[in-house]
This record gives sequence, structure tokens and C-alpha cells, in this order.
Amino acid sequence: MSNTMNLLTPEGKMAAAKERLIDELRAGGIANEKVLEAVRAVPREAFVPAPFQRDTYANRALPIGEGQTISQPYVVTLMTYAAHVEPHHKVLEIGTGSGYQAAILCKLVRRLFTIERFESLRVKAERTLHNIGIFNFSSKLGDGSKGWAEQAPFDRIVVTAASPKVPQSLLNQLAPNGVLVIPVGETDAEQKLMRYTKNAAGEVAEYCLGPVKFVPLIGEEGAPDHSATNQTIAGRIASLTMRGSK
Repeated sequence: MSNTMNLLTPEGKMAAAKERLIDELRAGGIANEKVLEAVRAVPREAFVPAPFQRDTYANRALPIGEGQTISQPYVVTLMTYAAHVEPHHKVLEIGTGSGYQAAILCKLVRRLFTIERFESLRVKAERTLHNIGIFNFSSKLGDGSKGWAEQAPFDRIVVTAASPKVPQSLLNQLAPNGVLVIPVGETDAEQKLMRYTKNAAGEVAEYCLGPVKFVPLIGEEGAPDHSATNQTIAGRIASLTMRGSK
């Protein structure tokens, strides 16, 4: 009886929705149980704006302001899974956004460095992460396309916005045997989620993970700033799911 009643409370409904999402992610090919446990441990509702709380555990992107979105959970877990993160890793994230991807990564790695171009989002994400007990990260305002040279090299780099081409600075800041996961492609054309690996000799190989749609990576080595267009794109992306995700 008590279990049935618990499922009828807002908290119970949210918890049940999270478990359904985890089952959906597992069925969609996210086979790393540590990644799924991170999803279970992180309250996505803490990062979702109030008007969209009922869709917190729907497998889709949602608007967070400044023309940005909190990414679809499948994409967040796919990028984390593809990066092959380990507990000893030092990781760079480009595009803090809501902080949700950062929270997942912080549960899995030693230290995260994250860059955001909007101070309002950076401050809010940092506050939210601290509120849920996550402190193993550093954040800064800046041009993510140029990376964080002062903290390089990084074992892994995860980019949560699309660049017309992979920024050379990010490849340069990748450690030997490192992995870079980034959406690549023009904003108004087909984008592909790419994984770049650098071997001990510094040679880089690439692998395509599939088609995606992300907001643009604005910066010197990324996309130009067309703010009005980017706001429209973000609105469209919020209603999309990753093509070919199942």
C-alpha cells in the first residue's frame, strides 16, 4: 500500500519517470552501468526551469534561457559513454549550460573544468551544482572554442555545442591517449557527433557516432555569432530528439 501511495506523490512520480528514462537509455544502447548510475544519482529536476518540470525525465532537450538548451538525456549519456571517462580523468567541458552534463561527468571523473560564454548560465549552473553537493569542478566565462590552455592537457574533452570544424586548440589540449567528443557541422545543416582519439605519438583518428542537432559553438575557432538566428535554432532543438538514437 505504501509503495503505491509513494508513486502517487510528486516525488514518487518523478522517481518513477527517472527509472523509465534509465530503462529507455539502456534499451537505446547506453550499456555502461556507471553512466546510468550517474543519471540515477543526479536530480535533473534541479537543472530544469520551472515551466518545464513536468518534462524533466522526458527524453528530449528543453530551453534554459539565453537561446540555450539542456540536452536530451540520451545525447548526454551517449557523449559521456563515448568519451570513455574514468575516475582518475581530468576532463574539459565546453558549454556548461544548465550544468546537467557537468553533474553527470563530475560523478564519474576526478576533476572537471567547464567553460560557458553566458555569465548568467555559468553562475546559475555553479550554484545548482553546489546545491546538490557537487564540488569537484572549476568553471569560467570564456570562449570555449579556444579551450582552457592554462589547465591543459586534458584526458577527455566533451563539447556540448556544434562547431563547423573541430577547433585545433581543443585537439592541441588533448592529452596523449585522450578522447574528444564534439558535434561537428554547420548549424543549419546536418551535424554529426564525432569522437577524436589521439594516440601516444600525437596522431588523431576520428569516428562518427551519428547525426545530431546542437546549438552552435560560438567562438574564434567555432561558429560566428548570429544571436537572433541562434535563438530560433535553440527553440527548434528543444523539440527535437537525436535522429537515429534507437
